[in-house]
Amino acid sequence: MAFNSLRTSINCFLSLHQTFSFTRSSYNNIIKSESLSSTHSTPIIIATYVYPNWESLFTANMESQRPCLLVLSGKSEREKEFARSLKESSSLKLADDVKLQTCLQMERQSEKDEFNIDTYMDSLETSCFGRFALWSPLLPSTQDIVSLNFFDIPIGSVCIADVQFKGRGRSQNVWESPKGTLLFSFTMQMEDGGVVPLVQYVVCLAMTEAIKDLAIRNGIPPLDVRIKWPNDLYLNGLKVGGILCASTYQSKIFNISAGVGLNVDNNKPTTSLNSELQKINSGYNLRREDITSTFFDKFEHFFQILVHQGFKPLEELYYKTWLHSGQRIVVEEKSKEQDLLTENVVTVQGLTSSGYLLAIADNGERFELHPDGNSVATFEPYETAKNKKIHVMWYSFDFFKGLVRRKLA
Repeated sequence: MAFNSLRTSINCFLSLHQTFSFTRSSYNNIIKSESLSSTHSTPIIIATYVYPNWESLFTANMESQRPCLLVLSGKSEREKEFARSLKESSSLKLADDVKLQTCLQMERQSEKDEFNIDTYMDSLETSCFGRFALWSPLLPSTQDIVSLNFFDIPIGSVCIADVQFKGRGRSQNVWESPKGTLLFSFTMQMEDGGVVPLVQYVVCLAMTEAIKDLAIRNGIPPLDVRIKWPNDLYLNGLKVGGILCASTYQSKIFNISAGVGLNVDNNKPTTSLNSELQKINSGYNLRREDITSTFFDKFEHFFQILVHQGFKPLEELYYKTWLHSGQRIVVEEKSKEQDLLTENVVTVQGLTSSGYLLAIADNGERFELHPDGNSVATFEPYETAKNKKIHVMWYSFDFFKGLVRRKLA
């Protein structure tokens, strides 16, 4: 694998990355679509885009002038000692010269409605992930903390925020992340670049399994949180979460930062886990601390499987959780020479070995569907690579935008 730069990015499968956040803005643009497959009868909200406005930009600018509090903590005595040394070194940094104030968890008392680090640590059972934590009531972005300080904190460290005011989305869109949302980013390292793009699937799977596990432990019906490929979480047809993954490549190692946003309590603009939970059970609410610790317990197990055995052992569980088996998609192709549009219907079968969508046409031909960040993408199908190029324009009755179709042998 050749790299033009030591710094490469997978940003949630190259071009479809989108951080998750909610806002009360009246400018939400909610897009609905229906599946061609009878398997999915519920209309799906596939995107909630917050148009940047002067009010939100002004608020972000004002918040950036305040020092951000970052509370350091660890699971073991060794990790607590590292927290003390990190505080004394004053080496942690934020982007855009945002001022940072650090303290230790033992030096303060958690306030009501804050993420309770002690509760989280008490229930965490991992050997690596989530054991060193950085928490803040207000940050520009948790992803900035872990990426800018990647080599100054232990691998597996997590940064958690109650509120973000510079959350990032696709194409550098500004996304608001108010209270009621579980927001965290964490770090990992991998050597095999072939499985790095699959990490976001493992993150999604670990979160859905964590939510199910918490429900079972507490004797309530599990919420049917599903995965929308490649990196979103849906509940009853509404988006409740999303994943952002980014990596750099240095000294033959991929340094990966994974960000998670999950709407636990905030009901707008779609729904939240607890609001849906109350419809089936009024006596129990999911807590952000329990979700986070259970997530890391699940993720650490799945991550070891991914690293040592690949994604294959996780595929069956993943397919039970995602939304797309048997889903039919229309790909509209435009011939450059004849300027004609042709519609090709394909059915999603699963994932290819590289992590893209595996689909089959009505004539039996197998295709690999790649995401593309533009409305029109150019590629060379295997069978016509020596003859001509085909422009593929996205067209879908369901979830996908910008899919590039490549025929498989």
